[in-house]
Amino acid sequence: MTTAHPGRLHVITDETVQRRFRHAEIAAAARAGGADVVQYREKRELPRANRLAVALEVVAVLGGLRCIVNDDVVLARDAGAWGVHLGPTDVSLKAARDAWPAIGCIGATANDLARARRVARDRPDYIGVGPVFGTTSKARPAPTLGLAGLERIVHAVDCPVIAIGGITERNVESVLATGAWGVAVLSAVARSAEPRSVVERLRERIERSIARGVAL
Repeated sequence: MTTAHPGRLHVITDETVQRRFRHAEIAAAARAGGADVVQYREKRELPRANRLAVALEVVAVLGGLRCIVNDDVVLARDAGAWGVHLGPTDVSLKAARDAWPAIGCIGATANDLARARRVARDRPDYIGVGPVFGTTSKARPAPTLGLAGLERIVHAVDCPVIAIGGITERNVESVLATGAWGVAVLSAVARSAEPRSVVERLRERIERSIARGVAL
């Protein structure tokens, strides 16, 4: 675990749930709207050179805003990203740290309480927990946790939880009320005709939750 602050609002880029915006365009909207972190996520089987070129573009567009690359620690390192997010089938956190000793942040996925406890033992900078309300960005999603399931995980681990899955400006405050540190949003931003505006409203609601003492 590093001393990295994982950020409250993560925006995930994607070009499969929509075809209007490229990864870099979503990243630019996220930066302009007030996101803390942008995660470049490319699940299609594309040549590494293509993925690296897009990752480099995303990092450049963000202009210093923190970028995390999904799944691929070497790609993240080579693109000059801040960190990597690792799923259950990716390399271990130890292997990621060995491959990139200067890594700024490592996130890990947990879809249930048992895995969250296992992942927490490896001291990630945050655990991405979900899907909270379901997801349309995966072909075979894990079972929906709901707010109660999310809250159980939040109180069972000692590292920040970033909630994901069906999170929108309408439910983000109830998500933070479980004790989650922050949220990661994909479809609500990427599928919007005005992604920057969605990010701005999410930011406003997160700040409101913090001011009211709802969020930690």
